[in-house]
Amino acid sequence: MTAPCAPSPELDLPVAPLLEPVTFAGLPLSSRFVMAPMTRAHSPGGVPTPEVAGYYRRRAEHGIGLIVTEGVLIGHPTAGHEDAVPRMTAGAAEAGWRRVVDEVHAAGGRIAAQLWHLGSLREPVDGRPAWTPSGVREPGRPVSHAMTVADLDELLEAYAGAARVAARVGFDAVEIHAAHGYLLDEFLWSFTNRRTDAFGGSPVRRAAFPAAVVRAVRTDFPADRPVIVRFSQFKERRFDARIAQDPGELEAILGALAEAGASALHASQRRFWEPAFAGSALNLAGWAKRLTGLPTITVGSVGLTRDFLRSTGPESVSGLAARVAAGEFDLVALGRILLGNPAWVSHAGAGRLDAIVDYRKAHEDTYR
Repeated sequence: MTAPCAPSPELDLPVAPLLEPVTFAGLPLSSRFVMAPMTRAHSPGGVPTPEVAGYYRRRAEHGIGLIVTEGVLIGHPTAGHEDAVPRMTAGAAEAGWRRVVDEVHAAGGRIAAQLWHLGSLREPVDGRPAWTPSGVREPGRPVSHAMTVADLDELLEAYAGAARVAARVGFDAVEIHAAHGYLLDEFLWSFTNRRTDAFGGSPVRRAAFPAAVVRAVRTDFPADRPVIVRFSQFKERRFDARIAQDPGELEAILGALAEAGASALHASQRRFWEPAFAGSALNLAGWAKRLTGLPTITVGSVGLTRDFLRSTGPESVSGLAARVAAGEFDLVALGRILLGNPAWVSHAGAGRLDAIVDYRKAHEDTYR
């Protein structure tokens, strides 16, 4: 195991406070850095391979406190369509994930499984259309199936089943993906949720089904391990979309998730330094923590270039560390920069900027 590099005593590094151990939602972590979930599609037949285990272990070896896996499809035919995207199901996939978890733990890391259903982004398979809250057809997407209450019950059991598999495997936490325009986010967004029953209408009613998923997962995942919920305003195809127009609407949505049993919130935004609402400098994670009292993770264009480590603006590590010190949020997720820099945390902590390469789109085609 490669030990994370401690900061050199001669260097005054603003990254240093982020390298200190912390307890997050009851889970002890070696640092405040999180590996954000990123779809990689290297699990043929939905089964993680030894290569997948090595990929995650390398990040754990270099100071990532918590790894959140790529999106893992729950065990339902409507969850996804790509063969190489991993599943959270009993059998071969479960065994593959056990290998991943064992490797991360051997490296001293912690790992959460992100549970995923694509919603309208699932392509039709065997004539079965995507399942969505209201069958709303977005531009460029196939016609989808408006889910019935019986369909909702089916998916609740699928989420609960995935939680049971994750528990058996030994994951330290699970994260429910309710962001970026996928199924649970489609319930939260008024554009895609046109339901007139108990699962549509006001913000709190739009949150009713995602909250039911949280409750189902919380019931079937060990009580001493966190259930995290990832949410966003923006969507993959609509950067201007919003599930909440003001803090009051956000409080109604996140309050329902917290009441259902969420242990922590992972607030995804495109740029972490941008305010979530006018009139306050708080970002989305900051508002989530203020409104619910739950610990939060921030993510959004963190560390994409070396300038992040040597500049002093709000988008720099100095600005980020100051916000952590002020208690705005608790953990910081790194995404794309880790694709080309598995040892980014170690190098940043030791001040070895020459060992870090700026993010390039081509890194998304690598797997190391």
